[in-house]
Amino acid sequence: MKTKSIGFIGGGRITRIFLQGFSNKKALPKNIKVFEPNAETLKALQANFPEVLAAVSPADAATQELVFIAVHPPVVMETLQAIKESVKEETIVISLAPKITLEKIAPVLSSEKLARMIPNATSFINEGFNPLTFAPGFNKKEKKQILKLLKKLGKTFETEESKLESYAIASAMLPTYFWFQWQEMEKIALTTGLSEKEAEKTVSSTLKKALKLYYKSGMTPEQVMDLIPVKPIGENEPEIKNILNSKLTGLFEKIRP
Repeated sequence: MKTKSIGFIGGGRITRIFLQGFSNKKALPKNIKVFEPNAETLKALQANFPEVLAAVSPADAATQELVFIAVHPPVVMETLQAIKESVKEETIVISLAPKITLEKIAPVLSSEKLARMIPNATSFINEGFNPLTFAPGFNKKEKKQILKLLKKLGKTFETEESKLESYAIASAMLPTYFWFQWQEMEKIALTTGLSEKEAEKTVSSTLKKALKLYYKSGMTPEQVMDLIPVKPIGENEPEIKNILNSKLTGLFEKIRP
């Protein structure tokens, strides 16, 4: 889809991820407007993407052909109210927030070209895992065009709206449960004698191969885990599992519609 203009309401992390992903594929449109009330955040975004024009209001950003709602759930509804006069029948609006359903969005906006998406940070390197739901009245031809555009960010696929919040927990936020642990393992590798380059290569290579072993070996999870007899933090596994379950199921209850 060669859209001429894109608007983002919210200029934070996810907008930067989208713009970088599109830029990597040389898919940035000529006209990009971003409304971001934080001047420093907007300045940083424009430093990386000089093409970005500062929108004077949410309504100004919503005058574009394709509009992304890139704000947190608590302010989605007030944002929709702020842009409803700018959104026309031909405007495509995609919300990137959990919790607020298409059923809640549709009565506020005049367009039937509505969708919701839960994007993944790995879209930054065009390796995203991005579930998407279209409103029932979305034009089929334009749906294919939107999918073609968003697939430049990585794997982008349609799913039931009821599953979006599950994907938020199991995919969009998944790296945050592990990134700091990988970082800590590199530090431990340094303190035990490896160079910085060796530590990085050791941890990254082993993680890649461990994922392949776990998912591609044909063995059960139990069989895979039994391949290494020594488990230095095995006694802490119940505590770690409890933290994951209590924190993440609690968060899911907060973001589910």
